[in-house]
Amino acid sequence: MIDFHTHLGRFGRSTPEERTYGLEAPELVCKMDEWGIDKSVVLPLSDSPEGWYYRASSDDVLAYCNRFPDRLIPFVQLDPRWGDNSPTTDFSGVLAEFKARGCKGVGEVIANLHFDDPLVINFMQHCGAARLPVVIHAAHQIGGTYGLVDDIYLPRLEKLLQAAPDTIICAHGPAFWSEISSNVTEETRGGYPADPVEGPGRVWELLEKYPNLYGDLSAGSGGRALMRTPEFGWEFLEKHQDQLLFATDVMRRTMERKDIVQLDYFADLKENSRIGETAYAKITHGNAARLLGH
Repeated sequence: MIDFHTHLGRFGRSTPEERTYGLEAPELVCKMDEWGIDKSVVLPLSDSPEGWYYRASSDDVLAYCNRFPDRLIPFVQLDPRWGDNSPTTDFSGVLAEFKARGCKGVGEVIANLHFDDPLVINFMQHCGAARLPVVIHAAHQIGGTYGLVDDIYLPRLEKLLQAAPDTIICAHGPAFWSEISSNVTEETRGGYPADPVEGPGRVWELLEKYPNLYGDLSAGSGGRALMRTPEFGWEFLEKHQDQLLFATDVMRRTMERKDIVQLDYFADLKENSRIGETAYAKITHGNAARLLGH
């Protein structure tokens, strides 16, 4: 299995307890061994101001991953506001540098800007030109949170997908996964809706329409979206098997198997043949291997 979404480093918040949460590379590899995960993508956070609380820069992540080159896969985090906050910033040089140093993608993008902001469009187009997939966090509002922001039904994400067709965008977060169902509301789309799914939502439509969109199934937002109505989740995985990525979002040393809903969920998928073997293989490692060149 390939886990497409993990974090390493230390928490930078103020309480002594929180400062003990950070996950070190050997600890992540131990969890991977315990959980049956062969490789993990490691995403920096602190190169954007919204990631101040998790102190791991792109250079830090490269150093962590270089200790376990057969297990850990580094990404680089850049921010669309770099380069004087200009929509004409040339990101090609820094992308080429980090790609040459071993980074296999970009992210996690957590800048609190609209998906269709000219800064974001310019940035994503450069990532596409560099042939690097991008992991993004989707949020529901400007201010008080982190992540690229959209309105209900994801119209701004669609504009970005159209403007950057060569960029592989791997989306996760509440504002994305709440749209797995047609009964999304303004009140629920910023969290983890638990009500039964009424029918295919906007995420289904966008995945079908745009081959450059992938779904990062990490965190409570991704895992619990699949579990709202079990049969619906299995149908979703089968239908979009070419554009979905197994992921956990593990980031704290205190996290155990019971805290990662995806682990038991995917074990059940395999044990009880909830989806076909081909779909299971693509989602748990095949799609990631294709995007990462592994």
